[in-house]
Amino acid sequence: MVSSEGLSGSTPPVAAPVKQYGVTKPISMAGPSEADIQRSRELEKFLVEAGLYESEEETAKREEVLGRIQEIVTDWVKQLTRLRGYTGQMVEDAKAVILTFGSYRLGVHGPGSDVDTLCVGPSYVNREEDFFFVLHNILAEREEVTELQPVPDAHVPVMKFKFDGISIDLLYASISLLVVPQDLDISDVSVLYNVDEPTVRSLNGCRVADQILKLVPNAEHFRTTLRCLKFWAKRRGVYSNVTGFLGGVNWALLVARVCQLYPNAVPIMLVSRFFRVFTQWRWPNPVTLCAIEEDELGFSVWDPRKNPRDRTHLMPIITPAYPCMNSSYNVSASTLRVMTEQLKYGNNICEEIQLNRVKWSALFEPYLFFESYKNYLQVDVVAADANDLRAWKGWVESRLRQLTLMIERVTYGKLQCHPYPHEYVDASKPCACCAFFMGLQRKQGEIVQEGQQFDIRGSVDEFRHSVSMYMYWKPGMEIHVSHIRRKQLPAYVLPDGYKHPWNPRVTPHHQSDKLSHNNHIACTESGGKCLKRKKDPEGENNEHSKPEKRLNLDGSESVSPEIISCELSRMSSGCSTSDLDEMNGVAEGNASSNSSTISSCSNEDIGNESSEGSNGGDNGSIEGITIPASSQSDSCDADSKSSLEDEHADHNRVFEDGLQKELEPNAAVGVVLKSMNEADSETVQNTVISRLNLTSTA
Repeated sequence: MVSSEGLSGSTPPVAAPVKQYGVTKPISMAGPSEADIQRSRELEKFLVEAGLYESEEETAKREEVLGRIQEIVTDWVKQLTRLRGYTGQMVEDAKAVILTFGSYRLGVHGPGSDVDTLCVGPSYVNREEDFFFVLHNILAEREEVTELQPVPDAHVPVMKFKFDGISIDLLYASISLLVVPQDLDISDVSVLYNVDEPTVRSLNGCRVADQILKLVPNAEHFRTTLRCLKFWAKRRGVYSNVTGFLGGVNWALLVARVCQLYPNAVPIMLVSRFFRVFTQWRWPNPVTLCAIEEDELGFSVWDPRKNPRDRTHLMPIITPAYPCMNSSYNVSASTLRVMTEQLKYGNNICEEIQLNRVKWSALFEPYLFFESYKNYLQVDVVAADANDLRAWKGWVESRLRQLTLMIERVTYGKLQCHPYPHEYVDASKPCACCAFFMGLQRKQGEIVQEGQQFDIRGSVDEFRHSVSMYMYWKPGMEIHVSHIRRKQLPAYVLPDGYKHPWNPRVTPHHQSDKLSHNNHIACTESGGKCLKRKKDPEGENNEHSKPEKRLNLDGSESVSPEIISCELSRMSSGCSTSDLDEMNGVAEGNASSNSSTISSCSNEDIGNESSEGSNGGDNGSIEGITIPASSQSDSCDADSKSSLEDEHADHNRVFEDGLQKELEPNAAVGVVLKSMNEADSETVQNTVISRLNLTSTA
């Protein structure tokens, strides 16, 4: 007879279920090693020394400013309540509530950063008149308020200003309540009852921030990692939602997803895993933190099965609060290409850091935009004074993304654009002005026929027309668009105003950048010796000895830098291929837009000088100028390329992921679409994430 002790002893222990964060199981539950903990301390020390944390005095000042704004909006609502004839008790109870969102609410703001703020008011206080007129005038009369700029026609209407030196972006949402409670729960879906879509977008800033913090395993690790990656994105020129890259909420959602996939990882691990995961991600598979829920309120949610426009999104990053939307709809084929290259660069540097070959500072080396292309578009913005320029340049910058799309469309994606999300000011000019720049290059591997021309006149005219529709145009607001070559770049965009010759030295930073690209060296068809780039026979010293002639839209040459000078008058108002397929689920989207016609103009000498070289054999001639197959550097060495590739292969072996194929069948485009009217989750395509077993490395 078997005893009860024997029976209990033979029963295997039941493993505790692994807690799931997000729509898939974690990739790895591994915790940090001692080396990981030490490197995380070094990272945090680096971020402090880099000045990414504000002082206690600055924190206290922000809190004081928010308190004073709370008093102003409360008095404003009481005043409107009294004017509209409500009872004395209603006037006494009337209030507005100030909430924050964005980096401040997430706890990752730094010195000098703005405070994203939402004012929630009662149903009888509207946005159009009460907020943008009455409150605007109240703020304008206060001496603490400077640089007041209302933007009522923005996708999310906003009022920008500085309050006692602190930058504030103030939104307004009128909810369907006569009295706003002081303890308003912004996460409750009931706040969305009977409101319009601009109000939903305004409210969702706070709702998304709260959801992110609820959905990550460790908020402090999330914050440190996000601070690091936001700093990296700014240094590498890929931090700008308005230009077509990613903004603060986009980077926060990506970091939160990696935190879900590695719930026990410390910041050093999360940073390296971030680059590893998103280097391998196959867009347009969406990134989601939770299931996309449909609700009876009837607002449109991101769903490419139902909404044709959603199918055109190239890099969908979905917000976790109802109604779930794509936060990165601004991304174009060109900006996605640039971000993909920079993610590869970051991944290579992280591998070097893990091997103790470079320090953390190498990851944050600034991107050398003005040494990366041979051709640029320069967009000069001019206004009568500083206040007009502030509004005018903001409008022009918001339209630069459209210029990128127009050029992609008219050239069938063969001419790629890289808008740089920084403005430059020529201090030598007395007028209020600034300039934006856009790098131009031929698409990698594109076969170009002799004499082929790129015509962007129509695109520039269309861009000019869209800019001219600015409803707040004033006399003196002008825009000038020029096509310039690298040696024609104005001195004020270069360090110390010095024009560096194009002869970059190969540093470990540049070597790591090149490791991620296969075609940065131009070789002969037989695969023999590399072709050396011929030097200018006149010599580098002669480049600046005479004025450079620039190409006008009609093909004539002119010393004037402007292709277009438009004085605007007032207008009418890391896996194997198979593993990656399983991980991503769907094929990549089409990277270029089509157009039915191409007009004719010339844009000369569009070479390939980004961080990624062109494929061999695609030499072409534009306007009679030979385009080299690759012009990443003046010379190359086949042996050095081979050694670099071998070194990179060694790194890959060290960081082999050991992917596990544990797929959940029929997940919906990497997300789960829940419906209150359906019993089960609806599915359409394969899973985005399988179980990538990326464990800690010492």
